[in-house]
Amino acid sequence: MDQAALVAKLVEPALNALGYDLVRVHFGGGGDLRLQIMAERADRAEMTVEDCASISRNISTLLDAEDPIPEAYTLEVSSPGIDRPLVRLEDYDRFAGFDARVESRTPVVDRKKFSGVLKGTDGDDILIDVDGEIYEVPFVEIHRAKLILTDELIAASQNAHKRQNA
Repeated sequence: MDQAALVAKLVEPALNALGYDLVRVHFGGGGDLRLQIMAERADRAEMTVEDCASISRNISTLLDAEDPIPEAYTLEVSSPGIDRPLVRLEDYDRFAGFDARVESRTPVVDRKKFSGVLKGTDGDDILIDVDGEIYEVPFVEIHRAKLILTDELIAASQNAHKRQNA
């Protein structure tokens, strides 16, 4: 199990207990190791700075106690943002109808990169419409995927925010 998967396995139950869903664990940084925990509210309400601060306090305590990372690191807690990464199979159903970029590990019909409109899932495959042609990409073969920032995505995000505050 790689370090990101180990940290995810450790922090996910704590995040769930706090009312959040884990989106992604990522290690980065050049000379200084950075641990990024990306989370969203389980109720899908907009993440606030207070949400990130609460997660940071709780996760820091857990990581200090369990010590899964031997070297020094900086913890960053963030929300996925509007043009979020797509990391779970259910993300492709949740964001069906929106534009996305998907990159597969192995070719699907002689291509690895797809930019188009998400069409949801079919079993363990994600469906994406690229210029009128539907591609079925096995979820396990997805290397990375994210929503593309469009006017439609921004409008949907603003409408969701308005409904939450009504």
